[in-house]
Amino acid sequence: MMEVLTNLFWILIFPGFVFTLAVGLLASWLVRKVSALVQYRVGPPVYQPAVDVMKLMGKEILIPEEAHRAVFVAAPLVGLSGVLLLAAMLWLAGAGVAFVGDVIVAIYLMVLPSLALILGSSSSGSPHASVGAAREMKLVMGYELPLILAFIVAVVKTAGVLEPAEQLSLVAIAQHTPVASISGALAFIVALLCVQAKLGFVPFDIAESETEVASGVMIEYSGALLAVWKLMQTLMLVALPLFLVVVFLGGVGTSGWALGGGIGKYVIVLVLVILIKNTNPRVRIDQAMRFFWCYCGPLLVAAVILAMLGNYYGLTWL
Repeated sequence: MMEVLTNLFWILIFPGFVFTLAVGLLASWLVRKVSALVQYRVGPPVYQPAVDVMKLMGKEILIPEEAHRAVFVAAPLVGLSGVLLLAAMLWLAGAGVAFVGDVIVAIYLMVLPSLALILGSSSSGSPHASVGAAREMKLVMGYELPLILAFIVAVVKTAGVLEPAEQLSLVAIAQHTPVASISGALAFIVALLCVQAKLGFVPFDIAESETEVASGVMIEYSGALLAVWKLMQTLMLVALPLFLVVVFLGGVGTSGWALGGGIGKYVIVLVLVILIKNTNPRVRIDQAMRFFWCYCGPLLVAAVILAMLGNYYGLTWL
């Protein structure tokens, strides 16, 4: 058993982590570079995200006296583990490997980074971190329901052409493009906005807002622990857009034109995230909650109904 686990680590998990990290660092640089160009700045060199992480790794870890040390240290590791597992599942799905109900597992793993961030900041004993944690908690409560409804739309759209055992399989769902319908397009747009909130990007960078609560949830983290948080956010830049590609845009192939098309889809989603980030001001937490619950929620309920009607009457465009 140990030999099997060792081979699995070196053959699958470790290369997947290295590849995901490389793509994430490149995506992080692209976000910063485009944001700088929009603001008429030069921006960082391509290696800057990697340098930032390595520099943090060499700095001292400072833990507040009033912090709960075990939770404070473990939280970033839990968040990073959740993103790594999600990325591994998505790469396996791209290679045609899946298990029953992996969509549900993926949704569960997507919420782990936010929960880890809430736990870590709450355990620091800092009032600024407590404010950030409260904001993050409310934000999660705001976008999780619309995000789940968006994925339900994708499942409903593909349920009519899949076997019952495949209806919650990422590999099976990735063979279709729910976005090519009215309900699927609505679900994709809302899911993209929810991913924007999960990434902590403008206009939903409420929990970390530097100008208001001095980095909020991150204020007490330093050194290698802060580097782990940065790595987690970097990997999320790969995993979350890739999940949207798999669920809504037909997935990523493993060779030839399919692989190139998958990369193009990922770039399109990333560009949309960057455009939203650089064309909107930060909203207040009450505005974010109202947006997700009062606008996105009812819109997704209507999308679910449209998807069910489309399946019932055989109208794929609906």
